[in-house]
Amino acid sequence: MGINDMTRRDLLKRAGVLGGAAVAVQLFPPSVAGAFPLAQQQPAAAVDPLAAMRAQMAATPIQQTRLTNLIVMFSGPGGNVVVRNGEEGKVVVDTFVQGAFAGLKQRLDAIGNAPIVATINTHWHFDHADNNESFRKTGSTLIAHENTKRRLSQPHDLLGMHFNPAPAAAMPTQTFTQGDHVTFELTGTEEYIDLGYIQPAHTDTDVYVYFAIGDVLHMGDTFFNGEYPFIDAGTGGNINGMIAAADKGLKMSNADTKIVPGHGPLGDRAALTKYRDMLATVRDRVQKLKTAGRGEKEVVAAKPTADLDAAWGKGFTQADAFVSIVYNTL
Repeated sequence: MGINDMTRRDLLKRAGVLGGAAVAVQLFPPSVAGAFPLAQQQPAAAVDPLAAMRAQMAATPIQQTRLTNLIVMFSGPGGNVVVRNGEEGKVVVDTFVQGAFAGLKQRLDAIGNAPIVATINTHWHFDHADNNESFRKTGSTLIAHENTKRRLSQPHDLLGMHFNPAPAAAMPTQTFTQGDHVTFELTGTEEYIDLGYIQPAHTDTDVYVYFAIGDVLHMGDTFFNGEYPFIDAGTGGNINGMIAAADKGLKMSNADTKIVPGHGPLGDRAALTKYRDMLATVRDRVQKLKTAGRGEKEVVAAKPTADLDAAWGKGFTQADAFVSIVYNTL
C-alpha cells in the first residue's frame, strides 16, 4: 500500500492509548527567561524578537549529511530536518524556519523528482514547524501529534518572543493521540516509518520518527547532541521527561542506529548515552541542593555543572539557564 492511500485510510488505525497523566504546565520565571539572549532584546516597538530570530536563523547555510542511500539530514536554519526520498514520494521530518523554505525546497528538488507526500512535525516549536503552510501548499499531508495542533492553535510567549496562533493553513492535516505508535509503509523502495508519542519531555508535543529499514531515529528536541538542552516548561517540558525520552531512544536503538538530534551533529547510541548520563547527573545534583532547601539563585550560584560546562555548555542553552530550568521543572 502506498503512503497516499495509507495516510487517507489507515494512518490512525494502530493508535492506542498510553497511560500516564501530562505533567502540569509550569511557566518560566524571569530568572530563566533572562538567561537567554532573546529575552534581553529591545522592546517590540524597536525590534520584533521573533522576526529577528527568524531572519538570523534563515540566513544560516543549509548543510547536508547523507545517512543512507535514500535518507538525508539537512541542518542549519532551525532543527535538523530528515528527508526520505523514495519512488512514491518524499517524507520530510521538520521544516526549518520561515525564510528558509525556498532553500530547503531547492535541496529537496535536487535529490529527486518525487513529490513530497508526507511532512512530520516532531513538536510545535517554530524552528521545526514554521514552514507547515508552505509544505501543505506542495500537496503534502502534514502529520503531528494532536498536542502539536493544539499548541499551534494557541498564543505563546517564549524567551522574549510572542507567537500568535498559527493560521489554519499551517495546521496538521493528520494527527494521532497518545497512542503507542502509528506506522505506515512506503512500497516501491520499501520503508516502514514508525511515529510514537513521547511523554512530556522537551514539550508535551514530542514524537520520535523511526525509519525501520534505514535504521534512522529522529528524536526531535528530546535530544540535543553535545549541548545542554532547552526545555520548554511552559508547554509541559521537564527534566525527568527528558531523561525518560533518552531512555526510550536507547531502548529503540543499537550500535548501528543513526540517531538524529533536534540540534547538534548526527548522533549514535554512544552519543545518546553520554547525553542521558549528563542529564541524570545534573538532575541529581540540582535535586540534592533543592531538597536541602536551597533556593534557585543559590543553586545556580553553586555551579553544579562546573565540571560539565566545557563539554556541554557551548550551545544555545547556557549552564546557568539550564540549571534554572532543571530546578524549576523538578
